[in-house]
Formats: sequence, C-alpha cells, structure tokens
Amino acid sequence: MSDRDELVLVVPRERALVDGSWHGLRRGVDPALVGELEAAGAYRPRSAVEPDPAWKQLIPYLVLRDGPAWFLMRRTRAGGDARLHDLYSIGVGGHLNPGDGGIEGGLRREVAEELLTDLDPRFELVGLLNDDTTEVGSVHLGVVFVADTGGTPVAIRETEKLSAEWADDGAVRAVEDRMETWSRIVFEALTTGR
Repeated sequence: MSDRDELVLVVPRERALVDGSWHGLRRGVDPALVGELEAAGAYRPRSAVEPDPAWKQLIPYLVLRDGPAWFLMRRTRAGGDARLHDLYSIGVGGHLNPGDGGIEGGLRREVAEELLTDLDPRFELVGLLNDDTTEVGSVHLGVVFVADTGGTPVAIRETEKLSAEWADDGAVRAVEDRMETWSRIVFEALTTGR
C-alpha cells in the first residue's frame, strides 16, 4: 500500500475547529477534548483527504527535550516530500492508522519508525496546533506532546533522510527561519509562553 492509499484518521473540519478557524498552538486543551476528536473521527484514504480541507487529519506531534535542549532535526534532499527538503524540525509525528490504537499508540509507532532509542517517554499533552495558512496545514490538526528524555540516547533511524543534534534555544533560534511551519509555531509558543 502506498502512502497515498493508506487509511488515516480524519475529523470533519467543523468538529475539529468547533470554535471556528484559529491559528497557532492552543494550549491548556482538556485531554477529554482530544478523546472526543478521536471518537468523532473516521479512517479515510489519504489520497481522498489530502486535497480536501473539509477534513482535518489528526497528527500526533512529539517534541523531544533533554532538559533545556531540543532534539533538532534537519531534513535532507533524500526525503520524499520536496516541500520539506533542507528544513529543520523539532517535532516527530505522522498520520494515525487503524492499527495504532489511538493517538498515543500512533505516537509510539512514529517514534519507533523515526528514532533509535530505548526511550519509553511519558507524553505530556501541550495542546492543539492549527495552521490554515499553508496547503499542508489546511488539512492537518496537530496534537502536540512534549517528552523529556532524561539523558536517554536518541538518534535518527533514517540517516539518509534526516540528521539531528541536541540544540539549545539559541541554536534553534538561529535556524528558525528555515524551520517547518509547525516547528516554528511550537518553538515560539514553548519559549515565549504564548
């Protein structure tokens, strides 16, 4: 099955954005709301929902920290999506599939697929992320989590597609203009408290 044929969890836009469209990271979200969004969702072919902003694909998105350091990744030109080449990211995440067992299960699968680590983190829900200013953002809704590694080693699994390093606030800020939109929004929110 190709990525375009995979079944992904989607929620009708009016249910996902019940207060109307908003932009940024909405913090302080009740975990029950996330459960309600999951319950209101349905699995649809990715090829049908990618071009359709009537649906929001729920994307668990994990930001890894090690104390004050951020796990900063850079996408190479070997990745499949040219829109992401050479961009930086502080988040790991992806679509939810039928066998995931929900958002946390999907997040654990994504971590296992993307990273080499013995980390079994406690995921802290930070909030929901919406960005309708881009074509990609208009069809996705991030469920943002943070986890602290507590010094547990973490490395990239697919080193031909990504590189990574631990970076302090200043190093991340130095590449902020070359970060993926979601990462830029989350970094700004988490460092300024907004």
